[in-house]
Amino acid sequence: MSDKAAAPAADGQATSGQATTARPERKKFPNKFTTARLSRDAAERQSKVTRMAWEQLGGKDGATAFLNTHDDALGGRPLDLAVGSAAGLDAVERAIADKRSRLKPGG
Repeated sequence: MSDKAAAPAADGQATSGQATTARPERKKFPNKFTTARLSRDAAERQSKVTRMAWEQLGGKDGATAFLNTHDDALGGRPLDLAVGSAAGLDAVERAIADKRSRLKPGG
């Protein structure tokens, strides 16, 4: 008698003396996106304003603080306004330029 167990046949059927086992059912994962994705235009505005803030406001910390903090002069969170419309993007770009001019030495 051999110590090796009988291998399944190439067609997936059990050979003599081996019980068939069903493959476990694959786990079904829920869609990881639970909110609406940005439109192409909104994503482009988000990219543009983020890049501009990064370059003009001193990198990650300055850009993150400005874009994610409510701005009374703009009437909202700059990132939300910029993503929401082209007019919002224009207003946020002007605010970044104004803030940059105040940050420049002698400006």
